[in-house]
Amino acid sequence: MHFTPQEIWAATGLPVRIVLAVMMLMAVWCLYVAVERTLALAKARRQSRLIAEQVAGPLSAANPVDALAICEKDEYGASYLGRLLVGGLTEFSGRKDKHGIEAAERALERVAITEGQALRKGLNILATTGSTAPFVGLVGTIFGIINAFQMMGEAGGGDLAAISSGIAEALITTAIGISVAIIGVWLFNYFTAKIDEITNDMQVSVQEILDWCEKQILPPMTDSDS
Repeated sequence: MHFTPQEIWAATGLPVRIVLAVMMLMAVWCLYVAVERTLALAKARRQSRLIAEQVAGPLSAANPVDALAICEKDEYGASYLGRLLVGGLTEFSGRKDKHGIEAAERALERVAITEGQALRKGLNILATTGSTAPFVGLVGTIFGIINAFQMMGEAGGGDLAAISSGIAEALITTAIGISVAIIGVWLFNYFTAKIDEITNDMQVSVQEILDWCEKQILPPMTDSDS
């Protein structure tokens, strides 16, 4: 036996094949989440930067209506900054005083929580894969060892050639389980760091929106104030 993938697969029993299929499914699932999150996070940050550039003028002119109109465009549907601005400015526009600012702050907190949850979509899959894949591989290893002992019994002795395929499938399932777990953990840590960056950006944006609201209710400065 040359231990080619075809020969090893042919020598594996049904339980080990099921375990291998499950681990391959976990790996594919992780890769899907990685691709989907990469595209989604990139799109959200790109649209948020565009909105920040476009609302700068209306906000400088104390014109929240035009700023809201920009944020509500369909082309910015993936922007977390757009939803923050809509939540905060809508509440403040309804009542331009300290109570309006407090309402805007509560709205911003709600939106930030919702956006944070949306950004973490799929990360539970990566975390679950990283923590359980080695144990799934261990199940396959146990079945592989059982298969090796069965081969030994059928051969009537402990000839290494007789049990080599069983040992091979046991080791392969362990290796695949660890490999899939490594992929899951790496991807989870990578996207957690990226999402933390976006979360920090959102917190800065929340403070900037509240600062803008505060400035709108301050009385104009006079020469005596300076």
